[in-house]
Amino acid sequence: MTPVLAWACGVLALVVAALAGLATARGRRLDDRMLIAVAVLEVALLVQAVAGFVALALTDRPVDGVVFGSYLVTTVLVPPVGAFWALGEKSRWGTGVLLIAALTTAILVVRLEQVWSAGA
Repeated sequence: MTPVLAWACGVLALVVAALAGLATARGRRLDDRMLIAVAVLEVALLVQAVAGFVALALTDRPVDGVVFGSYLVTTVLVPPVGAFWALGEKSRWGTGVLLIAALTTAILVVRLEQVWSAGA
């Protein structure tokens, strides 16, 4: 698992959270800029998931594969679910949902790195 990739994914998740937080505070709905940010985050998370599964397959560390794999899959699923929910929410709280999804993703990435590092 590459720490640089994990940090990049975490920072991207926090950028999406900041955009969503600003939109929520201003009472705005989800816009194209936020959807593009979520798409960029999702691509980074997919790269991280592939790299994570490859690293898990090649490592001799005592990493709990089920827990690590579950975190990898969950980090990939949370942003699109949050974005679809935000698109369906007609009030300003749609961006609030995206804010929570992005913060959850950032926390999951931190926890993913902790699970990986525990096997070192």
